[in-house]
Amino acid sequence: METISEDAYLRLREGAEAIERDGHGEKVLRLPDGGYLKLFRRKRLISSAAWYPYAQRFADNAAALQLRGIPCPEAIGVFRIPAIRRDAVRYRPLEGTIVRQAFKAGAAPADLPERLGRFVAALHERGIYFRSLHLGNVVLTPAGELGLIDIADLRAHDRPLRPGERRRNLERLRRDPDDAGLFLGAAGARFDAAYAAGSGRSSAA
Repeated sequence: METISEDAYLRLREGAEAIERDGHGEKVLRLPDGGYLKLFRRKRLISSAAWYPYAQRFADNAAALQLRGIPCPEAIGVFRIPAIRRDAVRYRPLEGTIVRQAFKAGAAPADLPERLGRFVAALHERGIYFRSLHLGNVVLTPAGELGLIDIADLRAHDRPLRPGERRRNLERLRRDPDDAGLFLGAAGARFDAAYAAGSGRSSAA
């Protein structure tokens, strides 16, 4: 992680467009070169973010996903910016369509439940536990692959996930009200079957 001055930060973000903000200020900037700068605020004085900042977690998780062959953003810089009390990661985005948007617009592929079931199974088999796993963080790339974005909240293990970890992660995925329709009825059964085939176990295991 590189500590930079306020002047260096202002040069870095020159010409950028703020595409996400909250009550504390800007959160995500689109840079003129097509890359992004994601800003992280330390929410508590004493927290794990003090010694392992979320910006660094984002970059480390991107590297872990790439090693496992899972499409994701490419981190190209991690910064500490004391003047604005933020850490930041600069990255190249994962190109494609957010699955939640495609699903709601009726533009999702007909075999989306099967693709998603196989994808989640692959994540779990490769040791990925993504607490923020929902369809707003899954992207369908132009090459037809599924990948992950917004990856700071992720753990990469050197073993497949245990049954309890799988169950908790699937429960998080299913309970998001924005995505519930994909996991009901026939579509849900297709997801379950594809997950089971991809992992050698039931999605409820």
